Amino acid sequence: MRRHSASELARLLADHIMRLAPELLPHGKKDGVEWRVGSLAGEPGQSLAVRLSGARRGVWADFSSGERGDALDLVAACLFGGSRKDAMQWSENWLGLSNTTTSAPVQRRPIQEKLNTSQELDKEAQQRRAKARRLWHDTPAGIAGTPVESYLQGRGIDLRALGRAPGALRFAPAVWCQEVRRPLPAMLAAICSPSGKLVAVHRTWLAQSPSGIWCKADLKNPKKVLGGFAGGCIRLWRGASALALGIAPEGDVAIVAEGIETALSCAIACPEYRVLAAVSLSNMAAMKLPDTITEIIVAADNDTGNASARKALDAALSQFAQQGRTVRLAMPEIQGQDWNNVLTEHDGLKGPERS
Repeated sequence: MRRHSASELARLLADHIMRLAPELLPHGKKDGVEWRVGSLAGEPGQSLAVRLSGARRGVWADFSSGERGDALDLVAACLFGGSRKDAMQWSENWLGLSNTTTSAPVQRRPIQEKLNTSQELDKEAQQRRAKARRLWHDTPAGIAGTPVESYLQGRGIDLRALGRAPGALRFAPAVWCQEVRRPLPAMLAAICSPSGKLVAVHRTWLAQSPSGIWCKADLKNPKKVLGGFAGGCIRLWRGASALALGIAPEGDVAIVAEGIETALSCAIACPEYRVLAAVSLSNMAAMKLPDTITEIIVAADNDTGNASARKALDAALSQFAQQGRTVRLAMPEIQGQDWNNVLTEHDGLKGPERS
């Protein structure tokens, strides 16, 4: 019996969404062409909507949390903590496509247990996350004509080569900086959880030189993250598929870098690939990516003299390989360089996958 791809299963589940949605979320109710429920926890309400008919059947969105996806993502989120691999096996049984004669029953944690998930975060962590979301949503979208665009151009990153700027970046003219105890201009980057929910904001404070060039502010720590982000990443470029990370197509290739500037340099060199920034090497090993991403190119900094950095890098490479993915390491030849250095010091970047 052949295995079906994630996209095939999502389409087939969508064809049966009228039966699937009430089975996964039995406390919801039909509202026009949608099945409405409070959240993925399953309590009655209106925040989460599942499309039941039309070209978009099977597509769902939780408007309070920002989570969304296709019918397979709904199975993964409701039953398997976001694991599409487990959701695929369950869906094949449910659809009658496997050798198993009966599909596994829907196993659901009690609603109250799911509702308590957000309460497991301590109060301070919840406040930081809420503050990050307010900062992001209060900042206008787009960076065209802003100091962020100028700063990136100064780093050799001309986003016009990509045709559009990543939606994960914004410019805020005044963001509080504790180091100098006053607000400074900053580049903001959205850090999203595996489900696509914004959980933290990366801040790069900027300053203008006497000659008018925008650069990193002269601070001890010009880059900081507001909010917890373990397992998440900055989704900078979608690659040739142009699909969101949660619905990445089967066989997708992703470049994973540590920092924003390195990742954007790789996006310019290899726009056909999806590009993600892990924010830190320690978080790179914790990143949770869809099973459909079968190949990962780790665009690492050349920190061969740093034992702790190499250990964290090796942990990430090992973790990706254990997930059954093809893993390649791309590292600049010169010690101390990253791929943005290669981009700015040479006539263009030929592509980290060829290094």
